[in-house]
Amino acid sequence: MVTRTIDLRSDTVTKPTETMRLAMAKAEVDDDVLIYDPTARHLETEMARITGKEAALFVPSGTMGNLISVLVHCEIRGSEVILGNNSHIHIYENGGISTIGGVHPRPVKNNEDGTMDINLIESAIRNPDFEICYPKTRLICLENSHANSGGRVLSVDYTDQVGELAKKHHLKLHIDGARIFNASVALGVPVHRLVQAADSVSVCLSKGLGAPVGSVIVGTKSFIDRARILRKTLGGGMRQVGILCAAALVALQENVGKLGNDHKNAKTLAEGLNKIKGLKADVASVETNIVYFEILEGSNITALKLGKIMEEHGILLMPDSSSRVRIVIHHQVSASDVQYTLSCIKQAMTGVENGGN
Repeated sequence: MVTRTIDLRSDTVTKPTETMRLAMAKAEVDDDVLIYDPTARHLETEMARITGKEAALFVPSGTMGNLISVLVHCEIRGSEVILGNNSHIHIYENGGISTIGGVHPRPVKNNEDGTMDINLIESAIRNPDFEICYPKTRLICLENSHANSGGRVLSVDYTDQVGELAKKHHLKLHIDGARIFNASVALGVPVHRLVQAADSVSVCLSKGLGAPVGSVIVGTKSFIDRARILRKTLGGGMRQVGILCAAALVALQENVGKLGNDHKNAKTLAEGLNKIKGLKADVASVETNIVYFEILEGSNITALKLGKIMEEHGILLMPDSSSRVRIVIHHQVSASDVQYTLSCIKQAMTGVENGGN
């Protein structure tokens, strides 16, 4: 009988803490669509301060935050955005920028560390003298940390270089900062400095920070004014949203300081996995809270099968392919949870090697 559950599928699976629940119950609220909700205003003011931007807007999800940001910068249909071929916006957001906004994606190859080569970005910018054939490039998007690259972080220097390139060509720069606090902690760089070059940033509250719902987008006051209208258009204008924002404020106060421990646990997990026969994890690439590991050929087990065995022990994993598994650490995963997970995976791999089920 399973006596504990360790959910490693994502950092989106955290449950609100008792402090969050209490804050939600006591939250002062009003109509946020009419810009009257005081707790929402408090959160937005705090996020603008942390990111060094003029204004902020609470939105229901990171997908909506990225969509709104792209559409504000690319308000003319047929505009083009340069983004990573392995980025979240390009792969996991239902193609919303094109299906809803009429924005054309121009993917550039992501390197293993989540960056795109500066020269490849520049060569992807359309020649404005040939608009008779080309869509007009208006925006560049980065992602920090970069989820599909294993939570790798983009440095200040790199982000600044992309920002300078954007300015040189009169483009805007948006950062999908779903896990920007993870990147900030990993680099030892304040969030505001990390996103200084960006015209807009989306920040997820319900991933590493552990709030139950929502994201915030930040930028200039005029950007946020236009974003607020688009939020309503997309159905994201909610009423007494301070109930959700209250939990997010607690997350900012209590959980940012725990991210470093998440990163440490992720590194420990990767090192342990790499010692298990039949598995391989790139320990050096684990910079934040995401770990990918490969099941080596000849191991007689698939990622799906391993996941089912782990589930019997109360451990939830997310197979990424037939031979690749993703694990994400969050503040509700302890060091002992990591050790228990390692022991169960080792037991499963040993059983398979010895002919067990």
